[in-house]
Amino acid sequence: MDHDDHHESDHELPSGALSTRREFLRTTLLGAAAAWTLPAFLDKTFFALGAQAAENSATQTITGKDAPILVVLQQAGGNDGLNTLVPFADDAYHRVRPAIGFAADKVLKLNDYCGLNPQLTALRGLYDEGHLAVVQGVGYPNPNRSHFRSTEIWQTASDSNRFASHGWLGNYFDSCCQGADPTVGVAIGGQMPQAFTASTPVGVSFANPEQYRWIDREKPRGSMSAAEFYYRMLNQPEEDSGAMTSPGSGTTSTRHGANPVNPDFTGGSIASISGPANGAGGNMSSVDFLERTALDAQLSSDRVLQIARTTRPLVPYPPGRLSDSLSLVGRMIAGGLPTRVFYVSHGGYDTHQGQQGTHQRLMTEFNGALGAFCADLKAQGNFNRVIIMTFSEFGRRVAQNASGGTDHGAAAPMFLLGGGLKGGFYGNYPSLTQLFQGDLMHNVDFRSVYATLLERWLRVPSEKVLGRKFSTLPLV
Repeated sequence: MDHDDHHESDHELPSGALSTRREFLRTTLLGAAAAWTLPAFLDKTFFALGAQAAENSATQTITGKDAPILVVLQQAGGNDGLNTLVPFADDAYHRVRPAIGFAADKVLKLNDYCGLNPQLTALRGLYDEGHLAVVQGVGYPNPNRSHFRSTEIWQTASDSNRFASHGWLGNYFDSCCQGADPTVGVAIGGQMPQAFTASTPVGVSFANPEQYRWIDREKPRGSMSAAEFYYRMLNQPEEDSGAMTSPGSGTTSTRHGANPVNPDFTGGSIASISGPANGAGGNMSSVDFLERTALDAQLSSDRVLQIARTTRPLVPYPPGRLSDSLSLVGRMIAGGLPTRVFYVSHGGYDTHQGQQGTHQRLMTEFNGALGAFCADLKAQGNFNRVIIMTFSEFGRRVAQNASGGTDHGAAAPMFLLGGGLKGGFYGNYPSLTQLFQGDLMHNVDFRSVYATLLERWLRVPSEKVLGRKFSTLPLV
């Protein structure tokens, strides 16, 4: 006999309610633990919440264990889109970039106008397989060239003249993930992204593993476990990032600006940018966020630690911080962590000086990490249910500067990778001669990309998350 037959309330439920109740219990941490032994009043409460969730199409799927997953990869510092997606056939490109531009025979050509940076061989392979979507000319109206303000705009999906208090993914968690496991969102790295800021915080960061009971119970008190050591190493700033820890703040400040005066500055100083912690929008600080979510995160830490100990990548990853982060994400996916959104950051793209060497190193790391991650997902059988979205807070100016680098710009391409999308080109490559104050002009609003992923991939109403309707792209 079905266990549900023992509950009097089941006889009063409408058609389909049994499966709703089972699904709700199975996709919540408390429900999974309590199973069929809940007291009657709690059972009714859980079912009422589940029925309410079922009525809202945005909350029908709240676990990533068997559902589509989004991986957000932030290229912090302002990635040079022109040397990432190279317009090799445009004479204007070669005229204004005589020292840092790529000759046509060096580019991985995708069509007769543009191609990928020579280091992006894995992405070229994914493009050929139909698993890479290139969205050209992405930006927003009235662009801002400040690292922190533009990052805040991208992370909150706000207009450039408006300060929002919540992140776009935080809005998604608030409106579409009620009752979800605390690990519905997972950020890898030393800072919680402002995109996760929500009215009711969910999601966890691996910045402070000891706060989430990463300490090995088999070790004596005060002794660091192998797992904690791994996470500590994962979240240390890169040695060449130029990042400086503010005393007592636990936050990171960086050298940045359009005209650096430090003679040792070689570009690539921005390790990661989360937007202002307590800015004009009244945003919750990362510390407050972690403190408020610590208790919930402890409920899931045993599962995460078990995955970290027992799950291994199915393919080799190259050395590097981004590879470490994506390898960890791959292990979480393989281990069945019920996460909908993973967030990782790759820093160092603020290339005001000596860009050629720095940017090529970054492209090599970017390519190797993403290539290994996609191969890992394929080996797991999970490639078709994961989309990776890359973004940077802005692109660079069209012309190189006198220091062999590029200054802060505006529009740039975005990449989306995965087995469940329609590869190819979307949007138009911006004109290199019709500029606004030396910047490329965007033709795709970044929020259209967000709306596409929300509606067509995560299957939730984008207007509820973004505050208004944006057009979508047919890439999913």
